[in-house]
Amino acid sequence: MRPTLRQLQYFVAVADHNAFGAAANALAVSQPSLSKQLAIMEDELGAPLFERTSRRVTLTPLGRLLLDKARIILQDVREFRAVAQGSVGLFGDRLSIGVLQSIGAYFMPIANRRLHALYPDLRLVVQEGATVQLLEHLRAGKVDAVIGTPDNAPEFKSIPLFAETLWICAASDDPLSRSTSPVSASDLKGRPLLALSPEFTLADVVERLAAEAGAYVSRDYQGGSLDAVRQMAVMGAGIAVLPSLYALAEAVRDPEFVVRRIDHPLAVHEIVLHWRRASPLGSDFEELAARLIEVKQEIRQSRAEQFGI
Repeated sequence: MRPTLRQLQYFVAVADHNAFGAAANALAVSQPSLSKQLAIMEDELGAPLFERTSRRVTLTPLGRLLLDKARIILQDVREFRAVAQGSVGLFGDRLSIGVLQSIGAYFMPIANRRLHALYPDLRLVVQEGATVQLLEHLRAGKVDAVIGTPDNAPEFKSIPLFAETLWICAASDDPLSRSTSPVSASDLKGRPLLALSPEFTLADVVERLAAEAGAYVSRDYQGGSLDAVRQMAVMGAGIAVLPSLYALAEAVRDPEFVVRRIDHPLAVHEIVLHWRRASPLGSDFEELAARLIEVKQEIRQSRAEQFGI
């Protein structure tokens, strides 16, 4: 049995959308054609890949077993094509990248404009999440690269991009909101710190910072987004600890939003670029890292002029 690449592509699309119609729309093919190809694939396998009901489609045990393998095969083919098309630009014409929340909203739009100017044919597909989740997607071939926090998994290769400083915000009537100068660890002593939920590495950084400062991380609320953490702080639930990309961009957008840099060696959020070590596109990823570093330097210079940092 030799499934075609088209059949594998249809298989993955239906698994991702849990529906034949949505998968067909995403691939711009007719649903009957997609269904027929998958039926042929299942006949040749001698077993069904999906359980079909009137409401949804779910994977069978065999389908779950084969899904990650199908993703990896398709990823290998994309990389094969990208290598063959190397003369037309970085990664050929498409790059799927997983990013942290602050990276997705406050870094990638600028990076995307720079990359598009340099490589007009390159299309970026961006997915947000926590680093641990995104690295699982990278491992399974769902994304090509990840911009996240450091990880020592041997199957990945990584390049440091930059270190974000950490900033705080509090309620408008909190004494910490009366100044915009940096705060020291002693300024946070005894105060509840608000952080993202534990699946985000930033939560670990805040835990270490709290221990060093004699503060504590609030267990009453752990946010799933930076916006949520900020809003809880503004309402007086504690002191939000925010990465600089988010904090400073929001301070520019809203001049009433007071943020202060934490002046402490632990108050940094390391950001790196990860890709699969087995990828043949290592030189492309190294070039991408260099471009992303340039983007952060531009942002840092702009913020230095605005905030005097």
